Amino acid sequence: MAKQPLVAKGKVKLKDYSPDFTDGMKREECEAKLPALQKRLAELQEIQYAQGKTATLMVIQAMDAAGKDSLAKKVFEECNPQGVIVHGFKAPSEQELAHDFLWRVHAKVPARGYMGVFVRSHYEDVLVVRVNKLVPKQVWKGRFAHINAFEKLLHDSGTRIMKFYLHISKDEQKQQLQERLDDPTKHWKFHVGDLAVRERWDDYMKAFEDVFNECSTDYAPWHIVPGNYRWYRNYIVTKTMVDMLESLDLKYPPAEEGLDQVVIPD
Repeated sequence: MAKQPLVAKGKVKLKDYSPDFTDGMKREECEAKLPALQKRLAELQEIQYAQGKTATLMVIQAMDAAGKDSLAKKVFEECNPQGVIVHGFKAPSEQELAHDFLWRVHAKVPARGYMGVFVRSHYEDVLVVRVNKLVPKQVWKGRFAHINAFEKLLHDSGTRIMKFYLHISKDEQKQQLQERLDDPTKHWKFHVGDLAVRERWDDYMKAFEDVFNECSTDYAPWHIVPGNYRWYRNYIVTKTMVDMLESLDLKYPPAEEGLDQVVIPD
């Protein structure tokens, strides 16, 4: 298979992206390389925390049962949990609905030195609300510009944004949902309402395409991650995070002067 782009650029059509793509890599190879990447991510997290000049925000979006939670858990498996803040955005509360749609999101953006993970995000307000016709077209369409301006503000303030769409096939989703039905320990994950969402699959694919076409920028790119093979998904997302942090040239802050003269008293 030809090389498949990771970063969404140009006019994106999801039919051109295979959810089975692995760039020729095998499971054994990805799983062998992952631990070193996880360890390096933990090292970079510590340096970013010590330096305190930048923050990292990972945004994860996908259809139901694509493995959003398991991805976050795997990527940050070796990191200090005190430095990683995970937030899942569900249906907004009455108080949140009384404000602009970004109000609840801005409050959860990680402070400098921290890594944040949004499992679902502000993009729900141009996905779910669009497909379910919760707001008029002119409202959700206008939000693309607001999102770009919001993410530019975060970037200019020191937050590096990495957005990942976990691209699974409809057949893969069916298999994952069936596993939740078959395993009593996973029944809590199954919601009958997910089936209604599944019926709107094509509507969601079109909505996601518009998200990529409108909101994949140089300062906050969208990554379309092949998601049918979770071992490749885990590898490529972790590698992408490490590569981004390496590009920041993070350094520990300088030590206080005179430390070489300090004697710890008995």
